[in-house]
Parts: sequence; C-alpha cells; structure tokens
Amino acid sequence: MNILFVGDVFGSAGRRIVAEHIGHVLESNSIDLCVMNGENAAGGFGITPAIADELFDLGADVITTGNHFWDKKELLEYLKVPAESHERARRILRPANFAPKTPGFGIYEGTLAGGQTYAVMNLQGRVFMQQNDDPFRKADELLGSIRSKVILVDFHAEASSEKSALGWYLDGRVTAVLGTHTHVPTADERMLPMGTAYQTDVGMSGPYDSVIGAERDAVIHRFLTGQPAKFEAAKQNPKLCGTVIECDAVTGHAYRIRRIMLGE
Repeated sequence: MNILFVGDVFGSAGRRIVAEHIGHVLESNSIDLCVMNGENAAGGFGITPAIADELFDLGADVITTGNHFWDKKELLEYLKVPAESHERARRILRPANFAPKTPGFGIYEGTLAGGQTYAVMNLQGRVFMQQNDDPFRKADELLGSIRSKVILVDFHAEASSEKSALGWYLDGRVTAVLGTHTHVPTADERMLPMGTAYQTDVGMSGPYDSVIGAERDAVIHRFLTGQPAKFEAAKQNPKLCGTVIECDAVTGHAYRIRRIMLGE
C-alpha cells in the first residue's frame, strides 16, 4: 500500500503548486491513500469549506490541520457531522488532543475502494505551543479503539525533540509519524526499528521565497522593530513538499519512506 502525505498547503501559491503536480505524483507513485495538511490553505491562516472541497477534488482522502484550525469560523459549522459519517466534512481533522468538546474530530477511519482500511490521526505538540492535552497519552487512548492496521499520524508540533520522541514512542504501533507545522522539510526521513516510518517535518507546500510562507518584508520589519505587523501569504517560488510511505497493508508496518520536492 502506498501513502502520499502532502505537507502544509500554504495559501493560493500552495494550492496552485499542488494542483500542478498532484495528478502525476499520485499516478507515478501508484498512491492508494492521499493525506494533505490544509491548515494554512486559506491565505496562510486556516481553511474554508470551499478550499477543503478544492483539496478533496485534487485527490485528498483526508485533510489534517493544526493550531490554525480555528482561524476560519465558517469551518466550525461545516464540521457538524455525525462521528460515523464518511462525507467530506468528517474527513477534515483537527488535533485529537485539543480540549474535550472542541468541535470536530481528531481521527478518521476509512476504507479504500479496494477494501483496505486505514486510519489517520492528528495530534498537536505542547512544547512552545498552546497547552493541549498530552499527545502521547492521547495516542495511547486512540490506538486502543482503532481497528485498522494502517495508521498515519500527523504530529503538528514546533519542537523537533517532541516530534522525535513521539516517533520512538509509537514505533511499531503505527505505520508513520510525520511532522508538520515548521514549514521546513527535514532530511531525516527513516525507518524506525519496529516498522514505523518517520520524518521530523514534511515541509510546506507553498511559496519558498518567503519567511515560512509569509511575505518577507513584514516579517523582517517585525524582527527589526518588535512591532506587530500584518502577515500576508507570499506567492513566489512555490514548491510541493510531500512524503511517500510504502507499507504492508496486512501488518501496517512501513518498509520504505522518501521525500519529494517539486517546483514550477
């Protein structure tokens, strides 16, 4: 079974570069399951129902998010669907370790056209970020109820140490632990000893002539003066960053991981 994870889609430039490449990436890699992180897809801050539909139309099976989950309020009403639903709104995730009763869901279990079951889990880190519930114990709790053997974890976190620790903690219990949020692809993709694929950060699918997606001048001005500034999504030099996982559909263990970066 082949899985494609597309890193944080950032603004219109990110959506454009994903649209340009996703078709041939899916085909040339014989992808069975496609997951995209879309939390920055709407101008760099959040995702709307219309943009979610755009990513689903491009081939996403599941969309994960992170700390910008709240930024577009119209999404919250859209997500009011039953837990047992498989419609598009149910396949947009927010971190599972957000506070109880937070709108939305942190895990989705689905079935591919060929009958293969899978699960996608979304978690958020706590180091240098808002204090959510413990992602390690939340992962333990969720794994106790998941039926599928193929389990992909999007760990939306700031600290590389926290991401690495979760990868080792879940080694052999999930198919892959892939980091998002820092928008810089890391060159440490590897197979952990018990069969879990790991990468600290998949990277941003968005404009790289920027400061992690935002227009450079406003960010530099903020660093120079300490004054608040309105950040706008950049447009220049977009690249698609993603990671391809090959795994055994029966055991859920991965046996190969590789990253991709494609420009215009």
